[in-house]
Amino acid sequence: MTKLSVNINKIATLRNARGGNIPNVLEVAKDVQKFGAQGVTIHPRPDERHIRYQDAFDLQSVVHTEYNIEGNPIDNFLEMVLQIKPTQVTLVPDAVDAITSNAGWDTVKHKVFLSEVISECKRHGIRTSIFVDPDVRMIEGAVATGTDRIELYTEAFAHQYGLGNEKAIEPYRECAVKAHELGLGINAGHDLSLENIRFFKQNIPHLLEVSIGHALICEAIYKGLENVIKEYLEKLQ
Repeated sequence: MTKLSVNINKIATLRNARGGNIPNVLEVAKDVQKFGAQGVTIHPRPDERHIRYQDAFDLQSVVHTEYNIEGNPIDNFLEMVLQIKPTQVTLVPDAVDAITSNAGWDTVKHKVFLSEVISECKRHGIRTSIFVDPDVRMIEGAVATGTDRIELYTEAFAHQYGLGNEKAIEPYRECAVKAHELGLGINAGHDLSLENIRFFKQNIPHLLEVSIGHALICEAIYKGLENVIKEYLEKLQ
């Protein structure tokens, strides 16, 4: 079964919009695990517009499943990760002003930088993953950095699938096969939803983990958080 890691950034966005501590990020993290999610994901950004760096530290005592911290490995982010030592760090090349993640790494161009960051994380016992576009060259480049896993950036698939184009899965399947051949674990995330997750899972071999936040939280407004998590788990079997 592919593991479900719930990204709780949007919970923090709602909290920050009003001030105070409602909804409570820590309580939601406890709940998503109680409801069956096998991991919790956060993606703190430098402006702390949703998840704050303090949240990342506070969640240490709450997350008893897999703890995945995503982000651009700027100095402050990397220092935080090395202190917390989460289960996994997912390296994402976010621009400072990006609304959301919008591209994967050029693993060839940034090989030296990524290799240094990954080496340091692994030295602290942290599993590493690189956010990549569905391009076989980027998969091959990722191997050279020493990363444990790659995370396939699935926005293009989700958009095309929503238009009825099932062939959009093909580059993702090709990359998954290549990654597995090269010894890399395979994660995926971005715009995956209840609408497309079963098709994606059925067509991507060796898929270890999906990280889902925005769609899951939006779906939970109508269906309830526990119900939505159970639907994802059923579709991921």
